[in-house]
Amino acid sequence: MTIPNFENRTLFQGDNLPFLQGLNSATVDLIATDPPFNKSKDFHATPNSLAAGARFTDRWRWATDVQPEWVDAIQDDWPKAWWVIQSARESFGPDMAAFLCWLGGRLMECHRILKPTGSLYLHIDHTAHAYAKALLDAIFGKDNFRNEVIWYKGYRGTPKRGNWQMEHETLLYYSKGGDVVWNDTYAEYKDDRLARYNQVDEKGERYALIKRRRADGAIYYGKTYPQGKKAGNVLEVPILAATAKERTGYPTQKPLALYERIIRASSNPGDMVLDPFCGCATTPVAAESLGRQWIGMDLWEGCHGIIVDRLNAAKQLWRPEDVRLVTTPPERTDDADRAAPHLQQIERRRERRPLFSKEQMKAILIGKWGAVCWGCGFEPPNGDDRHFDLDHNLPKASGGTNDLDNRAILCRPCNGRKSNTLTLDGLRRANKRDGYWYGSPPIDQRIPLRLAVAWARDYLESQARQRQLAGGG
Repeated sequence: MTIPNFENRTLFQGDNLPFLQGLNSATVDLIATDPPFNKSKDFHATPNSLAAGARFTDRWRWATDVQPEWVDAIQDDWPKAWWVIQSARESFGPDMAAFLCWLGGRLMECHRILKPTGSLYLHIDHTAHAYAKALLDAIFGKDNFRNEVIWYKGYRGTPKRGNWQMEHETLLYYSKGGDVVWNDTYAEYKDDRLARYNQVDEKGERYALIKRRRADGAIYYGKTYPQGKKAGNVLEVPILAATAKERTGYPTQKPLALYERIIRASSNPGDMVLDPFCGCATTPVAAESLGRQWIGMDLWEGCHGIIVDRLNAAKQLWRPEDVRLVTTPPERTDDADRAAPHLQQIERRRERRPLFSKEQMKAILIGKWGAVCWGCGFEPPNGDDRHFDLDHNLPKASGGTNDLDNRAILCRPCNGRKSNTLTLDGLRRANKRDGYWYGSPPIDQRIPLRLAVAWARDYLESQARQRQLAGGG
């Protein structure tokens, strides 16, 4: 195991992606989190409550909320996740694709920082449930999907006309691998009217007499389940009443009892629990009450104060300074492996941080050598660059990187033929053999990176490039 580069009882305040990227790999035992659900709504805390001022927007737009580096990373390093995002875009629309793109990069980091025996619970509802599960299948692997935990809220109300009343939400439960931390949990017996469910032994402990059948068919009642009935995957926990003592006024607050059951089942005392969207601190408070270590992350500036207040109210914290507030990402001290390495086909060398986006790289290479395919020499009329894609000289499957000195400009047919198996030289040989050769491309694909970067900076600042960005050709 790697050594953690963070301390217990730490709240990271700000966008959680840089913080997740800064945590050492395999340092967290359990992630239990309640992210936005893509509800297309704005959420606000109750005025004059403990969480007054808390707000967040659960609306997603591809044009404004998706950063190019997220798309580049997912397309280059985790194509399975990208296929899920693309399918969501086609079936639901760009808003769901934007939500999954935002969530996917964070879930990949969650997979990396979990220990081999670790687990993740992602709280979600019907809005994005199907798409979130497909995304998790791509990141964690479908064989590591362990269960769908149903939170039955017991809500009673008037449903919308022509529809069922929504009375539950879902927690998708995944493990990092086949070996997982697990503790059986027990629920109370529901039917207290029957005497056999209310037995008390000589020590004063409650047990039940359960009907059983012997091999000869005889019926008998056996003493069993002294701790209660083993809990199933439907957790009946009422929603918080308006007058509940633990209610803070936070718009999406979940009951402590719900997260205490999850933490008790999938971690041991002393284990590290993480909530990257900790909001009003339900996961940290539940973890503290059960003797676990914890770290939290949230954008809300009041999150630190509400953690301290809730822990003090529960008499679990005696010094507010015990909860550390951190606003800068930690420095990794491990081998700096990329997230979700199992989605890559081979072990790759440590890669330089990309200096340019894919669109910038494409513009740089076409600006330097013109609109010409590096694989077959095809040149479209009028230098139209819409016919070209950015690809790798050495495929990712063979250890190629995303650096500028491993990039190539290919026409659409060559890009499809090269796929993730051929090198650029191999593609050229195949094209010559099959008669798809339009002349030697006037480029040398093996560009020294320092020269390429120096030229790229000059090009991006040039008047020609500025005219191109402004739409002047």
